[in-house]
Amino acid sequence: MASPAAAALRAIGARVTPARVRVLTLLREAPTPMSHHDVETALGPDAGDRVTLYRVLDWLAEAGLATRGVDATRVTRYAAARDGKHQNHLHFHCDDCGQVYCLDTPPPPPPELPAGFQLQRAELDLHGQCDRCNSGKA
Repeated sequence: MASPAAAALRAIGARVTPARVRVLTLLREAPTPMSHHDVETALGPDAGDRVTLYRVLDWLAEAGLATRGVDATRVTRYAAARDGKHQNHLHFHCDDCGQVYCLDTPPPPPPELPAGFQLQRAELDLHGQCDRCNSGKA
């Protein structure tokens, strides 16, 4: 039986490679977006070489199976797209540790735009301290 990651690759007509399946599986199981280093560390020897890993991460983002964003510390992080639509929820950025959390909360509707304007995308990120960084603060 094919893995869900392999099925997602096949569903978009992409070539199913071991590297793509490993990385996409990891991103789908990760509770928070991951940096290249996070992915490399988590996969260990199965990560392959660094350049190939960068190419796989970027390819997944360009194919719509993952998203790519830069956190407050200027680290690029990747997350699995949910049904190819990662934009359907908000992100919380911890200003202390730099971690980014996907929230199961839809974004608010966009404002009404002036005549002739066309919205391409909207970004709304929440910032503060995560529960780990906030514990012990009064």
